[in-house]
Amino acid sequence: MPASGRRRPRRSWAALGAVALAVALVCALAAWRPWITPTVDAASPTQAPIAAVAPAALALPENARVLIFGDSWVYGSAAIVPTLGFAYRLGPMLDADVVVDGVRGSGYLKPGIDGPAYGERVAALDPALDPDLVIIEGTINDRRLPAEGYRDAVTAVWDALAALYPEATIVVMGPAPHVLPVEDAIARIDADLAELAAARGWWYISPLAENWIVAENYLSVIDTGLGRNHPSTEGHRYLAARVAESLAAMSQGTDVAADAPVGTEVGVER
Repeated sequence: MPASGRRRPRRSWAALGAVALAVALVCALAAWRPWITPTVDAASPTQAPIAAVAPAALALPENARVLIFGDSWVYGSAAIVPTLGFAYRLGPMLDADVVVDGVRGSGYLKPGIDGPAYGERVAALDPALDPDLVIIEGTINDRRLPAEGYRDAVTAVWDALAALYPEATIVVMGPAPHVLPVEDAIARIDADLAELAAARGWWYISPLAENWIVAENYLSVIDTGLGRNHPSTEGHRYLAARVAESLAAMSQGTDVAADAPVGTEVGVER
């Protein structure tokens, strides 16, 4: 009996069943809400990719100043001397004043052997450098770290770099394979960097997508002995030629860069 002491009217089981069924239908319809356009959770793996912005054609002045920033590949590791690394070789190829800032082992998240991670290194750059072009390279060095937080770290570094050199054109060069087959984590890094660069309208160079280092030329590019899977002196020369080729294609605009040849051979100057 209810607490009020009143007697509730009797209802047939059939009537109660009909009411229960109606309530269930209403609840189901409210949950379904077919008139509402479904939205995708921001954390969902089916989230639509970030919209890409077409980059402007690369235009450099005569005797441009170019900052090349990156890891051990920029440092010149495994070349006979570091100054035979690809970053140093780009100066004469571009007829530019090249400033090389490479730290072995450094990444967007990972501190390096000779210095900190990318964020601290960007904060320590000289604002008076005032480069016309910045090439930020790599890196494979974050491949052993969790993917969570990686894109945020990249975004923070790029924001700081763009704020430091607001007049500079920034080109992102993704990681190149040091071993084959390409590790899944390196492929993920390449995809993340490509998408984030496209969202900013920045040019992106992908040695992975463009097959710079494949089985046919791997041993000609990579020193697997004392170089510990870094480019050999010949490999650095090859990489410099490929980067110079990519930059030349960018100067012609988006369509030409998309159709640029990717068959450069080791030992062939471009």
